[in-house]
Amino acid sequence: MAKSKATAITDAALDAFIEQTEGAGVWLRVMTELKSRGVDDILVALVDGLVGFPEAITTVFPQAQVHHGVVHLVRQSLAYASWKDRKGISGALRAIYRAPTEAAAVAALEECAAGPWGLRYPAIVALWQRHWPSVRPVFAYPPDIRRLLYTTNAIESLHMQLRKIIKSRGHFPTDEAATKLLYLALRNILAKWNRGNHAWQAAMPHLALLFGARFTDHAGPTLTASHTKARTGPKTVAPQHLTLRAPDTTRTGGCARDQNAPSSPAP
Repeated sequence: MAKSKATAITDAALDAFIEQTEGAGVWLRVMTELKSRGVDDILVALVDGLVGFPEAITTVFPQAQVHHGVVHLVRQSLAYASWKDRKGISGALRAIYRAPTEAAAVAALEECAAGPWGLRYPAIVALWQRHWPSVRPVFAYPPDIRRLLYTTNAIESLHMQLRKIIKSRGHFPTDEAATKLLYLALRNILAKWNRGNHAWQAAMPHLALLFGARFTDHAGPTLTASHTKARTGPKTVAPQHLTLRAPDTTRTGGCARDQNAPSSPAP
């Protein structure tokens, strides 16, 4: 979630990038480019474990709150377990990420580590402990908002559509040829993204209280009556916001998805 200069809450792709490899240097360049193009601040960034991506975000946007998608952590955890144990492990992990408070979540993680699942699969416990700094921020939010931060499925859906188009062409003589096709595909896909995200609309009052002036100083449309009733004090306007989700890049590139950029990316 970042500050943007658009006037409506919509889904959009900031850009598409084609790289031979991925890593901290690539992500740092992407973040730097986004900042130079007018992204003033990122409030919430949702990532899925790409190496170097969280560090690149916080280097360019030091105040960004980086979240590791819980769904991806669960998938990685279950990869360590045998098929017959996955149901039990899923229940133990659910007690962690659905805990009402951070303290309760830490207690559930410690209980899991000391229990039969943790002793049988220490790699799962180590995985959650390693990523805990980017998991713990989610407990500052109520359950309805947490669900928005659990997964990067939205951007993965976009990438799946792009991959289908790339595979149908097979080979490209140059990167420019691939870029043109991606641009045309994105233009058609983004044409269906004009409707607002009601879940983020409902989260606005809570986010305004949590981030304060970082959220409210970039104001856009007026809060609806239902939102303003949830707040006290003078009437305010709804700030613009962008949700940055981790690119799941392939050889053909990756996209960063926002809530307020123009509906068509630059070619």
